Amino acid sequence: MFIRGRELAILFCYKKQRREYGLIHQIEGNTLGIKQSQRSALERTFRRRVTPQQVVSPELARHISSISRELGRQVGVLLSRDGLIRCVILGDATRLELPDIGRLRGGTGRFRGLRLVHTHLRGEPLTQDDLNDLALLRLDLVAMIQVQQDGSSGKIQLAHIIPGADGDGDSEPFRRIEARDVHLLNFDFEAEIHALESEFSRLREKGAGDTQKERALVLSITPGDTARSEIVELVRAAGVEIAEVMELSGGKIHPRTVVGQGRLQRIALTAMRRGADVAIFDIDLKPAQARAFEDMTGLKAIDRTQLILDIFAQRARSRDGKLQVELAQLKYSLPRLTEEDAGLSRLTGGIGGRGPGETVLEIGRRRTRDRIRSLEKEIEKLSRQRSVRRQRRIRQGLPVLSIIGYTNAGKSTLLNALTESRIDTAAQMFVTLDPTSRRLRFPQQGDVIITDTVGFIRDLPQDLVAAFRATLEELSDADLLLHVIDASDPHLETKMEAVTRVLRDLDLASIPRLTVLNKADMVDEAVMEALTRRYEGVAVSALQRRGLERLLDAAESLIGR
Repeated sequence: MFIRGRELAILFCYKKQRREYGLIHQIEGNTLGIKQSQRSALERTFRRRVTPQQVVSPELARHISSISRELGRQVGVLLSRDGLIRCVILGDATRLELPDIGRLRGGTGRFRGLRLVHTHLRGEPLTQDDLNDLALLRLDLVAMIQVQQDGSSGKIQLAHIIPGADGDGDSEPFRRIEARDVHLLNFDFEAEIHALESEFSRLREKGAGDTQKERALVLSITPGDTARSEIVELVRAAGVEIAEVMELSGGKIHPRTVVGQGRLQRIALTAMRRGADVAIFDIDLKPAQARAFEDMTGLKAIDRTQLILDIFAQRARSRDGKLQVELAQLKYSLPRLTEEDAGLSRLTGGIGGRGPGETVLEIGRRRTRDRIRSLEKEIEKLSRQRSVRRQRRIRQGLPVLSIIGYTNAGKSTLLNALTESRIDTAAQMFVTLDPTSRRLRFPQQGDVIITDTVGFIRDLPQDLVAAFRATLEELSDADLLLHVIDASDPHLETKMEAVTRVLRDLDLASIPRLTVLNKADMVDEAVMEALTRRYEGVAVSALQRRGLERLLDAAESLIGR
């Protein structure tokens, strides 16, 4: 019987879907060297059935124990809640390696819908690897059956995750249950698992705010209060609901998964308890690290650069800003493109088009590079147009003041106060992305141009600096830089150093600067005077429009020089 192309594609997708959710009977693990009779015995495992109330039936326990003793290896099965065996796993004498078991089931507070039942040959209890699998894969439970010398099943021990515990501290986040024999195990699996999921969902809804927002675990790895407070502000600026902030500083960064197994387990348990589906790091991740972390925990991994790019994408309004943000995002994503299915390839006809052709990954990368080149040409064109406008201003002889500073220091509020403008402001990071220019009249020298620019940040991502270099060119023609500082910020020195470092990287450190200590209304008067003397600056309150005359006099004096 011939199968047409469309039917073949449907059949392929059907099989792939069944395989993804573990619906095809298969034996996982190293089966090399086992006899055909032993393989047949493993295949007969799929004929066993377990009632919804049982963790494992006595017949299934005896069957896998007998095979395990004969092979001298651990044998495990993954059972779904309908009592069907989805997978048989063959390990070695001391451990079992689980296969890829697909995605998590939908819904908050939900477990995987699979439980692991496996044998132990040496009388040892559930191991740390068993508990890690339980937490990281969100299995319904893990059960261990001790194999007797005669191949019969002995003691059974099981464990499941309990609500309200995340593995931090002395309390163990698991409940353990033992019985001398499978027949003596008093545990209604169906009732217990439904009760657990209901409790996890209740805890999640109790701590939930806006249910429309993504909920994220904020993972603070960089030591210091500055980095911790900054990543929290960035997450809030991105419109993401913070489920919990976890302090993970003090340990070495794992080269593969960012954090070690113990912390991975704690992260997975906290995410389940808090209903989080995203993990946001305050460091930049390598592509392989992000993928490994996602595979281990089931959480979407977002690093610091990706978070900043997302904020910029939300806030960009002008054509310049949107193009620059898209360019930065494409440059960031290019090395992170992965092949979802290595077997997929694009076939074409005609001379030169035969053969495997380009894979989907190659096509994606080529299109990304083409789009990057196209964006760079458009941004260069817009940069030349801005250069023409700048030259026109220079011919008119108007001095240029540029407002710079750390993000959320009050730069746009200051521009509004000085020029009676109505630029959008908010107590959030990166509200202003597009440069805004206004005319300002000095008491003696007349009109000047004053420009508001995008805020700086510690360790500004290189892709972002490269993409916004055309916008930051506006600073190179400035006669004076007004460095706005949040005087109420306890970390103002660290942020001042970050701004100075960015100016040095952009070759703008030689331009004269005037320090503007903003938010004077939020600082004690004596402290404000000390800060003004220390940094040789001018104290203002842009929100209450105080100190603006002194600022204008100081700026006019510096420009006059």
